Amino acid sequence: TGNAQRLYKTVKSSPTQIIGIASGKGGVGKTTISANIAVTLAARGNNVMLFDADMGLANAQLALGCKAPFNFSHVLAGEKSLKEIIVEGPKGVKLVPGASGIQRLASLSTTEVAGIIHAFSELEDELDYFIVDMAAGLSDSVMAFLAACQHRFIVLKNEPSSIADAYATIKVMIQDYSLDNISVIANSVLTQNEGRHLYRSINSVIKNFLGSEVNYLHSISDDEMLLRAIKASQPILSFAPASPAARDFSTMADIVEALPKYDSISGGLQFFVERMAAHQTDKV
Repeated sequence: TGNAQRLYKTVKSSPTQIIGIASGKGGVGKTTISANIAVTLAARGNNVMLFDADMGLANAQLALGCKAPFNFSHVLAGEKSLKEIIVEGPKGVKLVPGASGIQRLASLSTTEVAGIIHAFSELEDELDYFIVDMAAGLSDSVMAFLAACQHRFIVLKNEPSSIADAYATIKVMIQDYSLDNISVIANSVLTQNEGRHLYRSINSVIKNFLGSEVNYLHSISDDEMLLRAIKASQPILSFAPASPAARDFSTMADIVEALPKYDSISGGLQFFVERMAAHQTDKV
């Protein structure tokens, strides 16, 4: 079945789907979700690249258990090309490592974002999914990345501060940047019903105060095995494939694969590059 899927993908050559995963605040499991959905999609024969755009913390390589000798700071400094820093993770996920511990890069300048645009324009990989793990917060570089994505996932927990920060992020995305295709992922829930209720609550506020709506993607269980997997620097699919969290990621992958496929004139990562460039032009 796997070979048949790969052959089908080769013949079909569907456009790369660009997914941005963000959160209003740190500590809600955004990187864990980004890494695990990337691995789950890759395990199904998809060609997946994960870009760790959290330039302050850059934890994606830890979540995947990868060792990255170089990172994105070397690209921005002109010392390495993007291809030279990419490392392969579990199930063949390609990781573009972020610049860990370099706080200056958490809020990129216009020139640096232009450098990122140039770096990605040189990539020629035929990707099914390009997943961007955003930094927490509302910096303009985060919004530039989100604007360049086709699907936007917001991770939150059932905690007052997380809900408030997620709402603030969505408000900025909708009112200030006119972004759509926003979906909510509830993390660390006791039941799927809890996650759906959390979504309905925040969506109700968005409808009442913003006159808009967001979608519900799925929820991830509060699972001890997922915590152990994080400590072991392994994706849950490898660490505990029969766990509730692994099943949740499998269901989430089903939903992601069923999302509308957005095409672009150039195809592939050119869509991301074009949208990033357009955002920079709007700022000037």
